[in-house]
Amino acid sequence: MHAAIVLLVLVLTYLGMMAGRIAWLRVDRTGIALLAVIALLASGQMTLDDFGSAVDMPTLALLFAMMIISAQFAESGFIDLCARTITGWGGGTAGLLAITVAIGGALSAVLANDILIVTIAPLLIAGAQRRGFDPRPFAIALAAATNAGSAATLIGNPQNIILGAMGHLGFWNFLRINGVPALFALIVVFGVVWLQWRRRIRDAIPPEGREPPPVTVHPIDRNQMIKGVVALVALLLLFSTRLPRETGALIIAALLLANRKITSRTMIAAVDWPLLLLVSCLFAVTGALNDAGIAAKVLGFLDDYGLLPNNLLLLVPFAAVTSNMIGSVPAAMLLLQIWPTPPAGVLYALALLSTLAGNFLLSGSLTNLLIAEQAERIGVRFGFADHARAGVPIALLSLAFAVLWLALTHILPVLPHPAGAGQP
Repeated sequence: MHAAIVLLVLVLTYLGMMAGRIAWLRVDRTGIALLAVIALLASGQMTLDDFGSAVDMPTLALLFAMMIISAQFAESGFIDLCARTITGWGGGTAGLLAITVAIGGALSAVLANDILIVTIAPLLIAGAQRRGFDPRPFAIALAAATNAGSAATLIGNPQNIILGAMGHLGFWNFLRINGVPALFALIVVFGVVWLQWRRRIRDAIPPEGREPPPVTVHPIDRNQMIKGVVALVALLLLFSTRLPRETGALIIAALLLANRKITSRTMIAAVDWPLLLLVSCLFAVTGALNDAGIAAKVLGFLDDYGLLPNNLLLLVPFAAVTSNMIGSVPAAMLLLQIWPTPPAGVLYALALLSTLAGNFLLSGSLTNLLIAEQAERIGVRFGFADHARAGVPIALLSLAFAVLWLALTHILPVLPHPAGAGQP
């Protein structure tokens, strides 16, 4: 009975992840995960102590610290300055698009994407409108470049942080393996968006006689910007030491919170608390699967029939489908509970493939949805078809190169191992 209840809660939770919300209620993925934990607590399948022990605190600590560091860049005006650099570009429109992709990709590799997008997207979209351009290609380029750039590093997005923490992956080794496919994906983003939207980019659309709605602007504070850059460089240096990543990140975050200009309340308010709650609840829900003995049975079944995704033939469709159906974070956490000690190559490949696959659909990543939401607030419709027109070829081309790269560098084999050989 215990296993049946846990399995029912897990299935309902992941159906909710797939839907994204409960249709007749205003409950999103975080709310669904929280309700699942409460259901497990109320039914006696889990205690609060179980909940606490299921949560991987180093993962949450690193996520939190990266959000604080990213808030420093936002509040200092650094991200605003990047947006002004893009919209103030005086060269050709191809250069304007290229600098959008370059800045979006570079920042997403080291900053929390939600804070980055909420800050830069409104400024970019409004700036494009003021110059008489159709803002949609720039919004699409920013979304796709952010997804692609975040695939390069261990701190680029939440799923990378989770996979890196649970698998004890090295920061620089991660960059060495995933950096080249991420860079290629950025080139693909520019090429596809330019080819598909070049006429709308080249032919400026006359403004409609009204200014875009006002957007939040952070004043430029050069001292605080320098402080943020120094903090980020120090963090990367700490990643080269034996100090645990989460400890180093928390030290840097603490130094930034001790600030004479930006209040700690402002910095802490920038943290994506719903995301941290979602991750915590998913740790608990998927952990219950392991406690009930279900995870071991599923692992044994997959191993016996040669279905463990320890090869590109199985991992590519798994990453592509789950990232667009239930989300990369829930998919990664479910896989790690069922298969707690996968080879490092699987983790590197999953981080890369699931992130690049997020460009397929508008719902494929939180970044896409945030940009669509920011565009709508300014009065720009950025719909499913607009995104898919460029997103599908971007995802297909970047995934094809990623698979080729992973195979040629022997990170992961193309074909499955013989049955029974995959279980560690």
